[in-house]
Amino acid sequence: MLHTDIPTRGEILALVSTVEPWCVSIYTPTEVSRPTPDKNRIAFGNQTRQALEQVTDKEARVALEEEFEDLIDDEEYWRYQSRTLVVLATPERMRTFRVPNRLEAGVTVGDRFDIKPLLRTITFPQDAFVLALSENAVRLVEVTPDEPAQDVAVAGLPVSLIDHIAQPGMSRSPHGRLQGTEGRKVRIRQFCRAVDHALRNVLSGRDVPLILAAAEPTASLFRSVNSYPSLLTEELAGNPEHLADAELAARARTVLDGHYADELSALRAEFEQRRGDGRGTADLSDIARAATFGMVRTLMVDIDTPVPGTVGEDGSLAFAATGQADAPGILDEIARRVLLSDGRVLAVRAADLPDSAHAAAILRYVP
Repeated sequence: MLHTDIPTRGEILALVSTVEPWCVSIYTPTEVSRPTPDKNRIAFGNQTRQALEQVTDKEARVALEEEFEDLIDDEEYWRYQSRTLVVLATPERMRTFRVPNRLEAGVTVGDRFDIKPLLRTITFPQDAFVLALSENAVRLVEVTPDEPAQDVAVAGLPVSLIDHIAQPGMSRSPHGRLQGTEGRKVRIRQFCRAVDHALRNVLSGRDVPLILAAAEPTASLFRSVNSYPSLLTEELAGNPEHLADAELAARARTVLDGHYADELSALRAEFEQRRGDGRGTADLSDIARAATFGMVRTLMVDIDTPVPGTVGEDGSLAFAATGQADAPGILDEIARRVLLSDGRVLAVRAADLPDSAHAAAILRYVP
């Protein structure tokens, strides 16, 4: 089983806001299927030595070395890993994240953290809720990238249509003269409204996708009263009563893959439209200047390719020689500035970017 610690947006903002003389970023791919964690610890230990060789301040080096040794000696911690261990440390504090994405091994030392690879984890997080809804049963199932799916306790969630009708205050026949099919639809809609109301206890204020698993007419009637904005259009059709949580989760992940692909496709289409009216650019120099002055609304950035160099206070670029990527580079700094100006950053693969560019930006207004 994988064990994850995925950073929240607030944690990401705290990380990108950190500017100190010695910021060490270590990405260690971890094996979870082996009988012992020794290989992971050895790999991480080798990376810490590589990082410490670059720290020239004696006191900072000693403090960092103590932090790394404490983590290496924590046998219990190494027993529970995901696919990549991310360690971000300064002489005063260490942060660790175990993420389900397979990220490349890397060590950087500079005055900022290298957070660009970590952004992949929150770009397409593979988290969702599945609402398995029928007249006879209701359950909310939480789906995560690696943990087994599990039911979520929801206060006030109706047990079934019949149980809901039997509640005090519910008359046993629809209001007025509605009977037969129309009367039944009224009852189901009332039942769905009660389900939606109960779900607010869990979903309010969140933006995790909700996937509906239901047969008609229940599916359409629930959509007619749903108040949760992140209910996906695609659903798991058919009666979910006899589907195990694991099967619902497997089908939900397929829906999520399609949802993320559609989202990225729509974003590329919007970029092309905005490029036509002067609000989209794939020129790295233009993006850097726009990010510096808070003009970038949405940034797509290549997660795989480093661009060594620095970004000046005025947004000007100074490229470094290939291979000099021992500190966060140009793409990392651009992403940092976009995040700090409340822009959205998506870490994507090179094939998802236009014109074989390293980044693409949609601007808030025409420069």
